[in-house]
Amino acid sequence: MLDSRLDMRQHISKTVSACFFHLRRLRQMKRILDRDMRQRLVSTFIISRIDYCNVALAGLPATSLAPLQRVLNAAARFVADIGPFDHITSTLQELHWLPINQRIVHKLCTLMHLSTYGVVPQYIRDVLTPTSALSRRADLRSAERMEYDVPFARTMMGMRGFSVAGPSAWNRLPIELRQISTYSTFRRNLKTHLFKKAYGLD
Repeated sequence: MLDSRLDMRQHISKTVSACFFHLRRLRQMKRILDRDMRQRLVSTFIISRIDYCNVALAGLPATSLAPLQRVLNAAARFVADIGPFDHITSTLQELHWLPINQRIVHKLCTLMHLSTYGVVPQYIRDVLTPTSALSRRADLRSAERMEYDVPFARTMMGMRGFSVAGPSAWNRLPIELRQISTYSTFRRNLKTHLFKKAYGLD
C-alpha cells in the first residue's frame, strides 16, 4: 500500500510539473490570445493531463489531490485573466469546471454507465456485479434501482480499486440519473449534478 501511495504521489507530482510548465509557456503568449483561445489551449494542454487516467486517483485524501486543484485554479486564473489573490470559486463556476474530486467521480460514473448500457473491455465487466445478479439480493430494492454490489475491501488500496470505487460512486447517484441510457445525455446531466453538489447549488 505504501508503494501504491508513493506511485500516486509521483504521478501527481509529474502531472503538476508538466501542467505548470505548459501554463508558463501559455502565459508568454497571453497578450495575443483572447479568452476563447486561452480556454481552448488550457483544455488541450492542462485539463487533458489532469483528467488522464484520473480514475486511479479515486479515494485519495484531499491533501493528495490539492496540488492538482492548485493547477486547475491557476489555469482558471489564466483563462479569466484574474490576479493570484482574486476569489477563484466564482471563476470556476463561470467556466463550469468541476473540482478535482468531482472530476474523478465523473470519470468513475461514466465508466459505470458504459458498463451498464454500452461497451467496455471484458476485464472491466468482470469486476462488476449488478445486485440483480445476486440471488440473495435479487428481490431487494437495490436491484430495482440498478445498483451494483460493492465488494468488501480490507485495505485502503482495495477501497480505491475500480471494483469498489466505481460501484460506490454509481450507487450514490440519484436513480433518475442512473436510468438515463443515452450516453451523451447521461454525461451532461451527471456533470450538472456534480457541479451543483460541488458548489452547493442544490
